[in-house]
Amino acid sequence: MTTITRADCEARDRADPLASFRERFALPEGIVYLDGNSLGALPKAAALRVKHAVEREWGADLIKSWNVHRWIDLPQRAGAKIARLVGAKASEVIVADSTSVNLFKMLAAALRMRPGRRVILSEPGNFPTDLYVAQGLIEMLGDRPGGKLELKLVPGEQIVGALDDAALGADVAVVSLTHVNYKSGRIHDMAAVTAKAHAAGALMLWDLAHSAGALPVDLGAAKADFAVGCGYKYLNGGPGAPAFLFVAERHQAAIRPPLAGWMGHAHPFTFDVGYEPAPGIARNLCGTPPVLSMSALDAALDVMLEADMGALRAKSLALGDLFLALVEQRCAAHGFRNGSAARHERGSQVGLLHPEGYAIMQALIARGVIGDFRAPDMLRFGFAPLYNRYAEVWDAVDALASVMDTRAWDTPQFKARAAVT
Repeated sequence: MTTITRADCEARDRADPLASFRERFALPEGIVYLDGNSLGALPKAAALRVKHAVEREWGADLIKSWNVHRWIDLPQRAGAKIARLVGAKASEVIVADSTSVNLFKMLAAALRMRPGRRVILSEPGNFPTDLYVAQGLIEMLGDRPGGKLELKLVPGEQIVGALDDAALGADVAVVSLTHVNYKSGRIHDMAAVTAKAHAAGALMLWDLAHSAGALPVDLGAAKADFAVGCGYKYLNGGPGAPAFLFVAERHQAAIRPPLAGWMGHAHPFTFDVGYEPAPGIARNLCGTPPVLSMSALDAALDVMLEADMGALRAKSLALGDLFLALVEQRCAAHGFRNGSAARHERGSQVGLLHPEGYAIMQALIARGVIGDFRAPDMLRFGFAPLYNRYAEVWDAVDALASVMDTRAWDTPQFKARAAVT
């Protein structure tokens, strides 16, 4: 195998068609940031937008800004931008609430639309909050005439086969999956799984938390029913940024939201006593939109939309390939195992498995290389093609090799677990 050098990586950076985007982000000097799959970096435009929203819109124009600066339309405007990234119509996506709350709303809507069925089908490797929300919803709703509601978990690669099972398939109301697995990065075949769910008479709900802004997504072509996703990972909307939800146009009139808030009312400022759902996607709003955080996300989306998604995907895979090749080149003797999905079904992250993964990651962070850790043993590295460079991948693996060669990780300070890993 040809030895890869830092000069090789620098040459790739010079030829990178996305290289100019790096300057659009506020990244600290001396830090290699490989955790954009958990929290995206700060776009400079978002910082400026929030400053304007605070000082001018809130500070000077006060409550007039709901009309003057169209705060009231932010959920729809930002949603229309996200729609362009996930293969949806502008009228099918809205920004609201958190991913967990939106998942609750979409699962509840799906169960209501399939009253004769009692199973939510998912996989044990799904992101835990998706499973917790389903469990809580089932506890709240109780039994159905056909039997007790149930969350059925099947390994991801067996989902299609489970839907083929006549007895189970006839009971499934909704299939709820994360498109890109949060640990392995494995991508589900959205079109194939959705088609199989529909063939079984079930509805399909996708969580796009690790997909939107990271790789091409086409909800429309896949004929997905519902989707949710967050704004703070690859969309770079900031910590706790508002999430989004998608409802296919064909279902919008049938949904009666389980959280019937005033912003989802057809005429919120008539202050009617009775609830009348707004037409279209807007009925899925609930409370007042968080204007400052939604403004940051809205500005961040403008940066994302300037990039070609094909180029983003190509660079994402190339960064991951380079990382794995360099780990093999520099760290083969240190007992790492590849915890990533195969290249053709990998999202924008890779994972290395090691019994001392937590301590190793803390030692890396102390050296300015920021990834994260997922229990029980995964060091996770996310690649954000808009701002990550090939030379940074070299520097990250160089630091990893040094941490392992010197056993720098083997100290009490790096083994003490923090609240957030």
